[in-house]
Amino acid sequence: IAHQLYRNTTLGVLIGTLDELTPSQQITLQLALQVLLQFDEAINSAYAQKVRNRVYFRGSLNTSRFCNNVWTFVLDAVEFREVTELLKVDKAKTVACDDNSPGSSITE
Repeated sequence: IAHQLYRNTTLGVLIGTLDELTPSQQITLQLALQVLLQFDEAINSAYAQKVRNRVYFRGSLNTSRFCNNVWTFVLDAVEFREVTELLKVDKAKTVACDDNSPGSSITE
């Protein structure tokens, strides 16, 4: 599921907190799961409604892989360009997920 990608970033520190509260029975596992689902919905909604920046990138394709509706691309000599900024890196990995869950705006 696409929203799981951000869970390993600083946006996803909520998971660690929930993991600490459930074994000590400060909250139930059911409540922790409900909080996580609500957080996922809020993040996805915020991305869809608030984020308007566009970043363009180009580079040389090193490898690509498609497995379980997830594309992984490894690019060499990559340039990321926003309106006023340019960032060059030697290598970048991009992961794209197909999210066909109910309410998703992505279609095949």
